[in-house]
Amino acid sequence: MSQLGTKDNPLRVAIVGSGPSGFYATDALLKSDLSTEVDMYERLPVPYGLVRSGVAPDHPKLKQAMVVYAKIAESPQFSFFGNVTIGKDLSVDVLKNLYHAVIFTCGAESDRKLGITGEDLPGSHTATEFVGWYNGHPDYRDRSFDLSHEVAVIFGQGNVAADVSRILAKTRDELKHTDIAEHALDTLEQSEIKDIYVIGRRSPAQAKFTSKELKEFGELADSNAIIDPNELILNPESQIELEEKTNASSKKVYELFQGYAQQTPALNKKRNVHFTFLKSPIEMIGDNRIKQVKLEHNALSGEAFKQSAKGTGNFLEIDTGIVFRSIGYKGIPIPGVPFDEKRGVIPNSEGRVIENDIAVPGIYVAGWIKRGPSGIIGTNRADSVATVKSLIEDIAQFPEDEDKQGTNAAKSILDKAGVRYITFSDWTIIDKSEIERGLPKEKPREKYTKIQEMLNLLD
Repeated sequence: MSQLGTKDNPLRVAIVGSGPSGFYATDALLKSDLSTEVDMYERLPVPYGLVRSGVAPDHPKLKQAMVVYAKIAESPQFSFFGNVTIGKDLSVDVLKNLYHAVIFTCGAESDRKLGITGEDLPGSHTATEFVGWYNGHPDYRDRSFDLSHEVAVIFGQGNVAADVSRILAKTRDELKHTDIAEHALDTLEQSEIKDIYVIGRRSPAQAKFTSKELKEFGELADSNAIIDPNELILNPESQIELEEKTNASSKKVYELFQGYAQQTPALNKKRNVHFTFLKSPIEMIGDNRIKQVKLEHNALSGEAFKQSAKGTGNFLEIDTGIVFRSIGYKGIPIPGVPFDEKRGVIPNSEGRVIENDIAVPGIYVAGWIKRGPSGIIGTNRADSVATVKSLIEDIAQFPEDEDKQGTNAAKSILDKAGVRYITFSDWTIIDKSEIERGLPKEKPREKYTKIQEMLNLLD
């Protein structure tokens, strides 16, 4: 058998997950000096992961990355298998038999829990549910959110919390020309929410919003951004953090907070978004559904950039009928792959999957499932390139006598099992139809939100 990575013996790689990390890994493999064939597996019929179903509908520029990914998919050495769940339709062992290497890029699909009493009461939701719902993700299409209450509470002060609170605060006119799902637009239009509390456990100096996201709250058509000036008083360590030259982004965020604190709220606006700090949820209270959240005031301790929030023993309550938890994401286990339950990632060293301190041959990882939920879309490029570098370095250790069948064998197995897999050409049909559905509404697209709807288009 000729050398691996040549035209007669191409390196065959399976990538599990079709978000940014998966496409950047594909691009790195196809641009390498090796002859490579890449098969990408996605459990939904549609590609692009969080770029399609996580990016807020009112941030269309962030979705332009899909154009880049579609270009990568044009390579004749690339195949897409949508509507295929690894661990169910194909086992990891089968993938290992079909490919020289497997890269898992399936992201962090579940939310971290607060771990408090009442967290699972009706009316308490994860950010993932809400974001997936308004973005038309099939997993969350049929979730319901009772927006008949006047007060909503959001725990977390990162960009996902900003998205959730901003979507709650916007009018139909501000959203109707985006790709927001129609069912969400109709529900949001009927919302009776007047006050939205965005709660962080540390001070404004440690808030994780970007200045661009935070600035948008001052531009909302029918909502005020409100901050109590007293909440902007910083301890010395937080002041040191803001003065650090490498922390310019946090200083911009703090200055925006100062601007909001100095403004007089417009009385003619329907809603108020309250940013509040140094508070942690202690309990969610209610009988058949949530009625109140109990918070504890915090104080910061520790040196600059290493401060932690600790409860002071002083409490307050907020009456509310709906809560969103946005305190971070974690991965979910895949049958046949090692998993670190505590960190919510696949254990690895430089992208090589590790089990019992030993690298698992031929198994790699990239993106959030590798490093945890951090960074922006573009951050995943360097991360995926680094993983592909590790894979290519390891090729000399791959068994030379193994005949990996790759794409055709995968198709045969799926066909025999009766799995209706979706090709990239199939996706382009769905894509075109969604765009056409959006035209009469002056929307970039009207997404299909149910898997069967997508499959019906193709059969």
